[in-house]
Amino acid sequence: MEFPFDLISAEDYARQRASYVPLTDALRKLIDVGIHTAVDEATVQEALEHLEAASKLLEGEQRHATSTLRHADTGRPLAWANPAVGLRNAIAPPMIIEHEADGTCWSEFTLGPAYEGPPGWVHGGICALLLDHILGEVASEGLNLPKFTGTISVKYLRGTHLGPVRAEAFVERSEGFKTFARGYLRDAEGITVEAEGVFIMPAWARDAG
Repeated sequence: MEFPFDLISAEDYARQRASYVPLTDALRKLIDVGIHTAVDEATVQEALEHLEAASKLLEGEQRHATSTLRHADTGRPLAWANPAVGLRNAIAPPMIIEHEADGTCWSEFTLGPAYEGPPGWVHGGICALLLDHILGEVASEGLNLPKFTGTISVKYLRGTHLGPVRAEAFVERSEGFKTFARGYLRDAEGITVEAEGVFIMPAWARDAG
């Protein structure tokens, strides 16, 4: 069954982005400082009171719809809750993905304390998540086609340092409803993780076509 979606106007999109992106950035910073804070118990309690008050403010009105928002002008889905690219999800880096004319895509972003596995290194599961997303992005032509991960293989060449990283992906070939994509993650010292995956158009999208 095709996923339902609601359209959002360009004006409303710009308004919401201007309002909510700074909020998400503040939440992202809060996660980082919360991991490493060493303040005393009284300060922790004071901060907790402020956080509880902020939560009550934000709970005042909630959007509970399960439909996907799409930009009315471009038709692109707004994956604001996505854990890799969501501009309203504080656990997302986020990845701002750039698309090249040849069909490849890439993103440069920073992975800080929230993504740590071994001390000073990115958790391997985070690397897999990010590569799964960017491979899916390139396989679906920028999320314009419904393509879901069928299989994905991740090869860890070495550890990925916390800090600035770059992810890249490209389509290797397509066979019917399957798209084969490859990509990698690199830090300042070079490629750290490679991935290849098969992305499949679901049955409802095939029928619609």
